[in-house]
Amino acid sequence: MTESRVPRRRRFLVCEPRHFAVQYAINPWMSTDRPVDVIRALDQWQALVDAYRAHGHTVDTVAPVPGLPDMVFAANCAVVVEGRVFGSLFHAPERRPESVPFETWFKTEGFEVHHPESVCEGEGDLVPAGRFILAGTGFRTTRTAHREAQEFFGVPVISLTLVDPYFYHLDTALFVLDDGTGTDGGSSGNGGNIAYYPGAFSPGSREVLERLYPDAMIATREDAMAFGLNSVSDGRHVFIAPEARGLAERLDGLGYVPVPVDLSEFHKAGGGIKCCTQEIRETRS
Repeated sequence: MTESRVPRRRRFLVCEPRHFAVQYAINPWMSTDRPVDVIRALDQWQALVDAYRAHGHTVDTVAPVPGLPDMVFAANCAVVVEGRVFGSLFHAPERRPESVPFETWFKTEGFEVHHPESVCEGEGDLVPAGRFILAGTGFRTTRTAHREAQEFFGVPVISLTLVDPYFYHLDTALFVLDDGTGTDGGSSGNGGNIAYYPGAFSPGSREVLERLYPDAMIATREDAMAFGLNSVSDGRHVFIAPEARGLAERLDGLGYVPVPVDLSEFHKAGGGIKCCTQEIRETRS
């Protein structure tokens, strides 16, 4: 018997991939020998935006800037909790200019913005999850940034070490199924539940996740490599890569509604659905 899942309307920030390309290689997915089909990328991105709106979510856009090919990956620009914005300081010099147009957008919209002193890549590595912020480190965001985020938000930050370079950001190895505002997806007591791939994490970090989320959905490497964990859930609908078939079937069996959206063109840069989606959390969960 499956549980009844309750969706929550979300507000998302995205950036059109007008200038998307693979012009450098900063993760194992990227190769300058694999050209990007920009027209196809635009169509896939628009399909994601349309899917969000069709399910009742609000979508805002930041204008793309020439010369910033990865700006489409809006999740990396910041993390927003209760209307407060913790910005980004990218690890790769090529991406550092991306923080400026996003911070400008947030300030224009009236948000308080903190520019981090330590290397931090937004929701790529800082994932609000119920009572905590789960925070990845090992390849991009530093532990110092975790402490800085905790001081800024006043929310407990749980550091998790990533060890597999194919899962260089936390949002490629883990996503929040339910944040606890609707029907709880598990019995962890943390106000929600998650899905993750254990092989992406150090042994100690796997033990932390097992303790915090004993009912978590465990993904296979096959589904993780298909960007199945780079998904977005509203508590009922899960916007997911269509190649992650096994994970989608298990979600369906637990009462979630998989919404397949093909962003395969963005896989060439190591990104997917969540990478293209910044969530703006304006009120306390």
